[in-house]
Amino acid sequence: MKYFASKLFAAGAAALIGIGGAAAADVKWDLANEYQASSIHGQGDTFFANKLKEASGGKIEVTLHLGGSLGYKSKDHFDAVGDGAVQIADSYTGAWQGFDPIFTMPALPFLAANVKEAYTLYQVAKPFYEEVFAKNNQKLLYASAWPPSGMWGKKPLDSVSAIKNLRIRTYDPNGTKTLKAAGAAPIQLSWADVVPQLSTGGIDGVLTSAEGGVNAKFWEHLSHFTEINYALPLSMVHMNKDAYDKLSPELKKAVDSAAAATEKNNWDGLANRRANNYKTMTSNGMTVVKGVSSEYLKYLSNSGQIALNDWLAKMGERGQKIMSEYKKRTGK
Repeated sequence: MKYFASKLFAAGAAALIGIGGAAAADVKWDLANEYQASSIHGQGDTFFANKLKEASGGKIEVTLHLGGSLGYKSKDHFDAVGDGAVQIADSYTGAWQGFDPIFTMPALPFLAANVKEAYTLYQVAKPFYEEVFAKNNQKLLYASAWPPSGMWGKKPLDSVSAIKNLRIRTYDPNGTKTLKAAGAAPIQLSWADVVPQLSTGGIDGVLTSAEGGVNAKFWEHLSHFTEINYALPLSMVHMNKDAYDKLSPELKKAVDSAAAATEKNNWDGLANRRANNYKTMTSNGMTVVKGVSSEYLKYLSNSGQIALNDWLAKMGERGQKIMSEYKKRTGK
């Protein structure tokens, strides 16, 4: 709590700087995100703040703190928002494996291979997410996916031999278990630590989306991106429940409508996002490796089975319910 209290002071000071000479709003909130303003979720945060200001008639103002400017990483956001140190955060949920295993589900390897499947999986699991947030004094506003994860490297990572003993960054335990089983040497890192590790040679590859690598200019360190459609992980925007509960019914409606509009905007934007990322990558000298063999993808998928089995064991009945409904809706 002392840690988050100090962060609250920093957030308050930043908010005063952020509002400048603008007309005072009735409610002022801070929103933390460790990813850059140019990322799909950074842009989504801007969309949300603008929509909320509009929907509330200027009565609610959200000050954005992107690129980890408050000193938080996604793993810190869960406690920070629950404690009220920051009112809202946009968080990569894979960092929350210590709070509840349900948060690692979106990044289970090869479970959802495209936007439609990822959205279906989210809708199936949404009531379970909301239950966990409510128990921790938080409210889920909305969630949206990252474009499909692939592997960035200094060469094509399109074969078993290419990834053998490769020091590659993963973003959650699922990826670590999967790539270790596949023969690589994975290292789980928060996003803020990736570029420093690339710069010092601590890692030679990164498991992340084309989106993530573009925003971090990975072409300064790596030369290839191998498309494997590993997963479409989620980031969730969640807020302190006490702050939400204090609102009038009118302002609650404004928050809910702005959140719904942002969720739709973010999911709708995924379709063209990867294509635009690929254009940026190739214009900066990157090679995008497509069409890897089905045998290689099957090998990776089989390597990921241990992660799925471990997740189901931790989730128990909840996991079985989610998987059963997901398979029913997708026919998988």
